[in-house]
Amino acid sequence: MTPRTVAVLAGGLSHEREVSLRSGRRLAASLRKTGLSVVEWDADATLLQRIRTERPDAVVIALHGGEGENGSVQAVLDLLDVPFVGTPAAACRRAWDKPTAKAELQRAGLTTPDWVALPHSTFREFGAQAVLDAMVERLGLPLMIKPDQGGSALGAQVVHEAGELPAAMVSCLAYADTVLAERFVAGTEVAVSVVHDGAEPRALPPVEVVATGGVYDYTARYTPGATSFHCPARLDAATTAALEEAAIAAHTLLDLRDVSRLDAVVDAEGRVQILEVNVSPGLTDTSLLPTAAATAGIELGDLYAALVERAVERGH
Repeated sequence: MTPRTVAVLAGGLSHEREVSLRSGRRLAASLRKTGLSVVEWDADATLLQRIRTERPDAVVIALHGGEGENGSVQAVLDLLDVPFVGTPAAACRRAWDKPTAKAELQRAGLTTPDWVALPHSTFREFGAQAVLDAMVERLGLPLMIKPDQGGSALGAQVVHEAGELPAAMVSCLAYADTVLAERFVAGTEVAVSVVHDGAEPRALPPVEVVATGGVYDYTARYTPGATSFHCPARLDAATTAALEEAAIAAHTLLDLRDVSRLDAVVDAEGRVQILEVNVSPGLTDTSLLPTAAATAGIELGDLYAALVERAVERGH
């Protein structure tokens, strides 16, 4: 029997291109170990023609940021009627926009830090200092400043003093036109991956993240040794269960599919504070989903091979 052909999409043109290429290489190697025939394709101007002439049985999206998470590639694959592993386009768009996702989670009764999202034009039209003063008055300090869209913590930083805000805003606006200012929550930073490889979505063991520099930023995420991980997280059973329930609830509420990752902080009162949900979790050597899968005794290739079968069975 001829093995299924799977195309792993990686690279692209986002700020996270290099991370995506690393995820794609690792995923492709893992899938080959399961016996699948795997091709690795960049998400560029040749992609549509490649799909038409070398049509795979399914596509796995290992793109991070931009078109890989905002629904663009997913919509193109739907146009071509190609089965793919991952969340449909409409739900990708909802999760990609952090303020939109936070509002939906909050309406459903899940806890997320208080926030405000302001486009660049607001600071020009109403006066940057006046807006920043109102932001601090409303949310307090410290604040987490980050782009309203994007991943890998690019453009994100913690602001402890009001005088640090202008520089943080400039850095943030280099990656997006809208700033998400969020009340900073101190506590245990945790990531919970959700996989839907069976009858119901299930949470993998939570991964506790301890960044050497105190903030899990881009450097801490992708520099070996810059962050230590504990999986399962060093939390009591009740808190662990609450984290897993929140991750599955967010996955279901936002209509995510196949795989997702919840980033959260367990605060001093033991509450799960949801930061964001990622529809295309990293798969590099320092990424969190592979760490969780290994703790659960699951080979990365076997997990994604099962997701490939589900994608083929549903047909899109």
